[in-house]
Amino acid sequence: MQTNPPILLVEDNPVDVDLTLRAFARCKLANPVLVARDGEEALAWIPRWESGETKPVVILLDLNMPRVDGLTVLKALKAHPGTKDIPVVILTTSKEDRDISKAYELGVNSYIVKPVDFDNFMEVAQQIELYWCVYNELPK
Repeated sequence: MQTNPPILLVEDNPVDVDLTLRAFARCKLANPVLVARDGEEALAWIPRWESGETKPVVILLDLNMPRVDGLTVLKALKAHPGTKDIPVVILTTSKEDRDISKAYELGVNSYIVKPVDFDNFMEVAQQIELYWCVYNELPK
């Protein structure tokens, strides 16, 4: 039986983690959601994927985190041969032009500013699921 590949959510704010997990649960997301609570935890997944654990279908990455920030994580993921093809979506509160520009310069696949209310966030979660988990084709 083949299971759906996971989504990796990299988010340090427990409220945002809960909001994201509730939104995905409400839209009955078929993919399991793994959570890394900061950039350091996110980077710790790389050797696990190298040793054969299933890579995520998409990584949802916050920018402003302690220990290792999101742009540093993005740079490391896109520089690593085993992870450079994993789609990365920045999901953040930052609308700063410099953050957006830097993220695309480093190879982000999409940049989404988090909506404030739950209904709008539900819409974003549904779109993420449809595009990244259903429609998007990844290299084998």
